[in-house]
Amino acid sequence: MQRHPGYTRDRIRQVGERIRALIWADARDPDLLRVAGPVDRIPADDADRLDYRAASLGDTFGPLWATYWFQIGATVPAEWAGERIDLLWISHSEATLWIGGRSVQGLNTSPMGARIDAQVLEAADGGERLDLRVELACNGKFGKLDRPFASREPVVLDRCQIARFDREAWELHHDFDVLRRLEADAANGLDESWAGRLLAGLNEVCNVWSEEDRASWARLREILGELLANRNGSHVHRLSAIGHGHLDTAWLWPLAETYRKAVRTFSSQTAYMERYPEFRFACSQAQQYDWIRTRNPDLYGRIRRQVEAGRWVPVGGTWIEPDCNLPSGESLVRQFLYGQRFFEREFGRRCNEFWNPDVFGYNGQLPQIMRGAGIGRFLTQKLSWNRFNPPPYHTFTWQGIDGSQVLAHFPPADTYNATVEVAELRRTARDYKDHDRSGRSLLVFGWGDGGGGPTPEMLETLRRVADLQGVPRTSMTTSDEFFDALEADAGQLATVVGELYFEYHRGTYTTQSAVKRGNRAGERALHDAEFLWAVSGGEQPRERLAELWQLLLLNQFHDILPGSSIAEVYEDAARDQAAVIDGAGRLIGEALGEGEPATPLNTIGFARSEVADGPVWIEAPSYGYGRTGEAPDAAAVTETADAIVLENGRLRAELGRDGLLRSLVERATGREALAGPGNAMQLYDDRPTAYDAWDVDPFHLETVRDAPPAASCTVLSSGRLRAEVAIERRIGPSSTMRQVVRLDAGSPRLEFHCEADWRESNTMLKVLFPVAVHAPNATYQMQFGHAERPTHYSTSHDLARYEVPGHRFADLSEHGFGVALLTDCKYGYSTYGNEMRISLLRSPQVPDPNADVGSHEFAYAVMPHAGGWREAGVVAEAARFESPVRWAPAAEGRSFFAVDDPNLVLDTVKRAEDSDALVLRLYECHGARGTARLRVGVPFTAARLCNLLEDAGAELPVSDGEIELAYRPHEIISVLVS
Repeated sequence: MQRHPGYTRDRIRQVGERIRALIWADARDPDLLRVAGPVDRIPADDADRLDYRAASLGDTFGPLWATYWFQIGATVPAEWAGERIDLLWISHSEATLWIGGRSVQGLNTSPMGARIDAQVLEAADGGERLDLRVELACNGKFGKLDRPFASREPVVLDRCQIARFDREAWELHHDFDVLRRLEADAANGLDESWAGRLLAGLNEVCNVWSEEDRASWARLREILGELLANRNGSHVHRLSAIGHGHLDTAWLWPLAETYRKAVRTFSSQTAYMERYPEFRFACSQAQQYDWIRTRNPDLYGRIRRQVEAGRWVPVGGTWIEPDCNLPSGESLVRQFLYGQRFFEREFGRRCNEFWNPDVFGYNGQLPQIMRGAGIGRFLTQKLSWNRFNPPPYHTFTWQGIDGSQVLAHFPPADTYNATVEVAELRRTARDYKDHDRSGRSLLVFGWGDGGGGPTPEMLETLRRVADLQGVPRTSMTTSDEFFDALEADAGQLATVVGELYFEYHRGTYTTQSAVKRGNRAGERALHDAEFLWAVSGGEQPRERLAELWQLLLLNQFHDILPGSSIAEVYEDAARDQAAVIDGAGRLIGEALGEGEPATPLNTIGFARSEVADGPVWIEAPSYGYGRTGEAPDAAAVTETADAIVLENGRLRAELGRDGLLRSLVERATGREALAGPGNAMQLYDDRPTAYDAWDVDPFHLETVRDAPPAASCTVLSSGRLRAEVAIERRIGPSSTMRQVVRLDAGSPRLEFHCEADWRESNTMLKVLFPVAVHAPNATYQMQFGHAERPTHYSTSHDLARYEVPGHRFADLSEHGFGVALLTDCKYGYSTYGNEMRISLLRSPQVPDPNADVGSHEFAYAVMPHAGGWREAGVVAEAARFESPVRWAPAAEGRSFFAVDDPNLVLDTVKRAEDSDALVLRLYECHGARGTARLRVGVPFTAARLCNLLEDAGAELPVSDGEIELAYRPHEIISVLVS
């Protein structure tokens, strides 16, 4: 061989292409090609009843999301007897091959996961007639969007042939190609001697190679076999490879298309398992399994058989892969409850890992929630995208805020869509950050995001690189096998405590505000329905509740609830959330029974004395019926030329005629809560450099401008129980807002009820409250707890948190005094110095150009308080603000459940899944330790601890209708009462 490696590599690549071209060199056009459509997404059985017409290559199809069905007829040539027969299909779209009413395989021409061939016959007899169906979907893998999300190619039929599969050419191609790719990566640290041997051997193949002379191929296989036989040394990084076809439950396509994507993906992967018995494929999301179970039982049977064979691996333990910032704590519990129960019922096993690779941050209670669901292992990847601080570890111990720990692993390939390119395998091992603590990592391979999964080419590569010199020692394993080996191998792992904040996609706390409001309303409605049926004594509507919960959980998927999907997805979500709210409302009505609403009903675990809508003064105990009465306090309104003052016994608020809150005095301390005008509407340029719906880039902070002053500010009501002021204002060139500022008798909070007509583009709206408080950290409510985050940018980690998620409140407190902001359906906050802001609305253009355009209703409140947020009862006040009292038919005042300790919150009351026992879920909200007494106002004889899956545990002391509960900081406690 002459010393011209550049020419040699070009020649090697060219020969590789010539070998590949022989795999389907013998191909024939069908003698029948007909098409029907466009039609909706219909079952395969209905397709045979369509009217078909002749079709030809070059025909185009549309519009977006339409469906066409093809009939393909061909006779297998006699000379192909004994050979495998494939269909070759190129339509620049997604498609599914059906044979005899069975979904056989997905087809896709996308460059990200091309799959243009599908096996039709394993071994032909020769002369038989083929009758095939292809279901063509008029969309690309990523819908139909501008780059980088999707191709601009039209849906056009460019190829439809049957072909003889040349197995010898296939094997030769993959032997040659794996070695070619390894040599091509030689510059990245491959041993020089081995690299030289590879180049020489591949060059020798080129010298011997002849397309026409198959006798030469034996020598080629011999040369390649000698090269492939070279093994690694005694110690080398180990990769555990597991197939995956990450399928977003909705994103750039609607839910109806997700089902078809699942059919395509699952059909392909079960087919490959028959050809590659060593193949292991991980699949999460019980919802997707359930769709296949109910709509395609034949495919579901194939999945079950592969699960039994150990090839198909159910993972994750959740109903879908949920967002982990926005759903409530109880919603996350239900993700695991319904997910784990599904996997156990259908496959006889619970999952041991939380598989959630593509989510925009992970709250600090997840380790405890995982442990409560029987899970001790966690896999993600998304945090590798961090803009300021890449995660320092790939394998570590993640500790929740209560001290619960799980083994966490980030695949060092930094993708859950690995393609098992030789260079990728080598880079994965090279980039692993924990070689000093562990000698192995996970490779999650296969085309994903839009589904698809591994290809036969990937599986052929893995067969050849298992212990090939210069490549990490790679084997296909299950997730349990990998984590078992990792636990045995790893030592002295670093511990990461608290939330895993994602330094990206912060706009998802705010985008598509309507879906977030619908989610919060659905959570409240289901919470109340379960409580009322738990104490009703009637036959439990378990099936109806489960259906509603699963519909809500479906719409908590990590590209639905965050607001990062196309418009069709939000049309579906609005319909689904309305069904949840309406269905839960009917259940509430049935539980309460007939009668005029006359009695206040408190459905939260905090007693309340307040003004309810009417207005009327009510007093109601925790989880119980209350009474109406006389308020011990009064609200009042005073007007001046330029201001309106609202007062009660606890607060004095001065509103300027411009709509700004000039002053807010907490009467008990005499402290002024504000350091500048509050209720200040601020607009920001909101044009992220990428990922429009997802991101709020830091430079938006430099573009702030005040909204115009209010056009009017007038007294709306001035009764003794309720004082209200109406503010009319513009909040942008094309948008308006009406606010009703409310102060009720006896209330510690000043409320702002908003109706906005939002018509802006690439603009963000926030409301500002500069407060007279100084503290290095602000506190934000999260699921079953709280998180503290900095109010300064001292370090890169502080700087990254310029926009953060929160639930019902954000609080800034110094010793002796603080201010809390309360919200009913907003999740984005920021606190810098003493400036507290709530993010109210955005208006991104991609992927939904009309995101957030239209009418919105939401409310927030400001609550100055003496002492810190714990002593002031901010958790309780935020719950009261978010969950108004309900009204029930006349009933005697009583409390069904109450806790005597303010540190412990009774969050959920429900019936057990499999018995008439009650499940009471509590959490410690302040970071305290102690013993509380839980009073139960319904007959019971015993109480036991249970986990989140309702497996019974230790008995609890019971006396005089009270349960004694020892608790520790941030603990989630579930109790079975029977």
